[in-house]
Amino acid sequence: MKVEIDWQGKRKFEATGGSGHPVTMDAKPEAGGEDTGARPMELLLMGLGGCTGIDIVMILEKGRMTVDEFRMELDADRSEEMPQRFTGISMHYILKGPDLTPDKVERAILLSKEKYCSASASLNAEIRMSYELNGVQYQVGGSLTE
Repeated sequence: MKVEIDWQGKRKFEATGGSGHPVTMDAKPEAGGEDTGARPMELLLMGLGGCTGIDIVMILEKGRMTVDEFRMELDADRSEEMPQRFTGISMHYILKGPDLTPDKVERAILLSKEKYCSASASLNAEIRMSYELNGVQYQVGGSLTE
């Protein structure tokens, strides 16, 4: 995998990967940026969500299940000390589908985390997962949350 990154002035950079899609990164104004792009750490968290999301949809579709809606909410804790790495990440999956069941959804989530998602395997942070299926909340591990 290869990525090229070009400086655009101040704290702004444009990155292009092998797919050819450009991504603009910039710092917040307090750090000398102009707020014209996503922060690099936001992109890291977005990449994690995209990686696991692709896995989960593929696993469920291979199981001949219909996913009508799917979104994720990710929230990361960062260290106070430099380099302010992610120390913990909460991932909440929200799915709707007529034939999705808690056991199948949880299996897809765990397969992504434990076997397929290279982004989560590359991070040194505790990853906590929960999901909502057709309006009912669950913790990964089988517990129903109220």
